[in-house]
Formats: sequence, C-alpha cells, structure tokens
Amino acid sequence: MPIIEIDSLAHKGVEVFSTLTEAQLRNKVEPEKGVFIAESPKVIKVALDAGYEPLALLCERKHIEGDAREIISRAGDIPIYTGERELLASLTGYTLTRGVLCAMRRPMPKSVEEVTRGARRVVVIDGVVDTTNIGAIFRGAAALGIDAVLLTKNSCDPLNRRAVRVSMGSVFLVPWTWIDDSLELLKQLGFKTAAMALSDDSIPLDDKRLKDEERLAIIMGTEGDGLPRETIRRADYVVRIPMAHNVDSLNVAAAAAIAFWELRGVRS
Repeated sequence: MPIIEIDSLAHKGVEVFSTLTEAQLRNKVEPEKGVFIAESPKVIKVALDAGYEPLALLCERKHIEGDAREIISRAGDIPIYTGERELLASLTGYTLTRGVLCAMRRPMPKSVEEVTRGARRVVVIDGVVDTTNIGAIFRGAAALGIDAVLLTKNSCDPLNRRAVRVSMGSVFLVPWTWIDDSLELLKQLGFKTAAMALSDDSIPLDDKRLKDEERLAIIMGTEGDGLPRETIRRADYVVRIPMAHNVDSLNVAAAAAIAFWELRGVRS
C-alpha cells in the first residue's frame, strides 16, 4: 500500500478525486471502467463490507493511523494519496468528510429480474433527480425493509458522490438497478403496482388490500410534477397519504419513508 505525498493539484492519479465529473466517473461508454467516490470511514466500510472494490484512497495525513487505519488494512495494495488538509480541500473543492475519500469500482448493472428475485416489496424511483432525495430514499428503503430499488434512467445516479453520502452507505445495502418500462416488466414478474399520487380514484395508504399484496412495487415520482399521467393510469392502485391542514404533498423522500413503513406487508 504505497503512501504518496502530494503537494500539487497536478499530481498524477488524483484527478479521479478532483477534476473528473460525475458523468466521466460513471463512464456510460465502458461501464466496466466506471468509478464512484465514497466519503467518510463509516460509508467506505459499508461499501467494503458489501464487496465493492477500492481503487485509491485520499486522506489527510493524520487519518492514516487514525480513522482510515482499518480501511487501509482492508484495502490491499492500492495507492494512498495524502497531504495537508488545506491542499486536499482545494483538490476536491470542499473539506473532506472525516478526512477520507475512496475511489471504488462501479459494479456492472444487474437485470431487473436478478434484482427483484425473491423480493416482496420494491420501490420504483421515477424521474427523481435531486441527489439528497435519492440518498434519503435509499436510507429509508434499507431501514424499512424494501427489498430492491429500481430507477428510471432519467433519475439521479445512486452512486453520485452526494447521494452516497446522504444515504450513509445504504446504497450498498439494497439491491438496485435501472428500469425502462416500470409497469409492464414488473407486472410480468408478478408485481402489483402502486402509484403514489393524488387523484380522484386514489385509495388511502392504509387500505388493507395494499398490505395483503404478495408482491408490491411502490412508484414514487418527481419532486415537482409527480408521476406521469400514463404511469398513474396504468398502475393497479393509485395511493395517497392522508394528511391534515389541507397539506397536499410531502417531500418525496419523506413520502417514501411513510409508504415503506405502511406497505411493508406481513412477513413470515
């Protein structure tokens, strides 16, 4: 594990932490070469425990024998870039969270069939682009028993640096993948679909029929416009969260957490 002192923004090897954009890190052209960045010892440990492959570390010097010590012992023979706190902050554009960043190999995408095999409750994230909301939805999904997360391709990447940080590593705990037609394929796989939306024919979230469904896909829409009309029309259920004081909507991450808890179903 070579420890490499850096004193310049131009040091070869650190561009993965500084100058590469999220799109470049993701590398859609060659997914097998994609990279993502995990921040903080706790989040990095969760990724390692889940089997993600580390490629390089960037950490403050004091953390090599401190907060990053366990990570370094597990990471194998990868480069460890270090330097003064001010320099590393100038590299990344902000002060490092707990002083440690890890570049990790992005896994190859899985099929919807593989991700949902054996699943009883899944969430479909349709067009949600806010990184904070994506991270919070994943954290709620992991905590409240959702078996898999499916995202339409116009949604934010769950391995975006901020989404990973907000999720506190939960993106590594719940199987997830991208989905094209969120309804037809799910119906073929035996799921009933519940679109979270306000409409004249919506049913309340605590309707017993929902919890009794053996396999249920909860569909969450964008922060502003909600779900497309066609998605709502084609869903098996349209579901609303009963609310007081004429409040008509909640932040998508808050609404998702409420739906996950109420619709978790009866587990044997």
